Amino acid sequence: MKIFTTYRWLIALVFMASLSISCSDREMEPNPKPDNGPEPTEDPDVVINEWIQAVMEEVYLWTDTMNDPISLDADPEAYFDALLVNQDRFSVIYPNYEELVKRLEGVQKEAGYQFQLVRASSNSNDVFGVITYVKKGSPAEQAGLKRNDRFFEINGIQITTTNYSSLIQSTGEVHTLDIRRLNKDNGQFEMLAEAPLSLSVVELAENPILLDSIYTLENKKIGYLVYNFFAPGEELESENIRYGVYDQQLEEIFAAFKSNGVDELVLDLRYNGGGYTSSAVHLASLIGKGITNQDIFYYTQYNDLVQSYYQQTYGTDFFNTKFVDKSQNIGNQISSGKLYVLATGNTASASELIINGLRPYMDVVVIGETTYGKNVGSITIQDTENEENEYGLLPIISQSYNKNDESDYATGFVPDITSDEFANNFNILPLGDVNEEMLSDAIDAIFGNTTGANARTFTGESLKVDNSIRHQFRFGQMIEPTPEFK
Repeated sequence: MKIFTTYRWLIALVFMASLSISCSDREMEPNPKPDNGPEPTEDPDVVINEWIQAVMEEVYLWTDTMNDPISLDADPEAYFDALLVNQDRFSVIYPNYEELVKRLEGVQKEAGYQFQLVRASSNSNDVFGVITYVKKGSPAEQAGLKRNDRFFEINGIQITTTNYSSLIQSTGEVHTLDIRRLNKDNGQFEMLAEAPLSLSVVELAENPILLDSIYTLENKKIGYLVYNFFAPGEELESENIRYGVYDQQLEEIFAAFKSNGVDELVLDLRYNGGGYTSSAVHLASLIGKGITNQDIFYYTQYNDLVQSYYQQTYGTDFFNTKFVDKSQNIGNQISSGKLYVLATGNTASASELIINGLRPYMDVVVIGETTYGKNVGSITIQDTENEENEYGLLPIISQSYNKNDESDYATGFVPDITSDEFANNFNILPLGDVNEEMLSDAIDAIFGNTTGANARTFTGESLKVDNSIRHQFRFGQMIEPTPEFK
């Protein structure tokens, strides 16, 4: 899909005006200036930084309070970062636009596993990793890695509180892990093999749908979906909103939920750091109770310049993103009218859009931890006029609100029910196991028993060091669609 820069309409207006002036000047000039040879070559960084400045002045959400630019001959990444306001944790410049888009789509070079880093004890600087999930079709899956496996060394080096950042970066290439697995007979984590496990890396296209299940418990049929980021996948034909194979797979899952009589839903977004809002629309449209394609899922606001242009060009309804009709929607058969969302500090952006956008239509019960807190969105921007400029920009351009004008989650959604998947001394059960900490708490909530989850005290929170989800490029991104400008 061709993605157009959002500022081209302004450039066109400026260009037309300057063209008229330039032509008039040439007609009035009696004698052309003598040819003094080729003009000096302009510094490519200056050209790129002038482009960055033009983009940010026109589309950046906080353009009125944007920082003053640094020197035009500065490194473009430094130039871009210097413009960002203090509250902007999210705007990004990337060296290659095509690579930027691939990463946002879930395609990147990796071994294919996610992990949580934990201090060995409160008085130790040693750190170990806990595998949280393994991606389908990845080298990690082929090597036999499983959720709850542990490792203490990367490339033979003990992980510590001082070296973990550099060691995480080294997992982007071929590396080794001293994988240890729980021996259920003696309760000890033992080496999986005599030698550390070597993991290759490949360009992996991750499917955001990790797991779906249906549980029949007493008089309930509970649907469960683990959805790890928002991306459409390979595009399919659609009349109005972007739609891809992953969106189609979601429809197939919800069709099965519907035909099997699912009457409660647990949506697991604990590892979902965001992504494309188009896929959020498709997912929300499969869940919302009593919704139609005339109901607002969310609406956006931009800076004054962009807001005015959109208003004049497309009209007021442009700002409203509505649900789409889905025959697979199960909202009306959810007996409690509640959606149970499993969330952590890694639940961000488009995931939070789901929570906020569905709240006017149903009771959204958040189970877990306070979410990340991101109510602003971006678009991908490339320089289509300068082939030598490979940079891609991902600036914040909008803020999102639900139907009730609510957008008050910049510091995250506080859970209705506190839960932590690592509560059992960082031992974690397989995802989908009804005894797994967070899913178990959701099932308890469905049956009206929340005392156990709220009463449990997890003492290991301070031992958490970092996790691999936060180091993924797509983390915290909410990618808005870019219209073609008239």
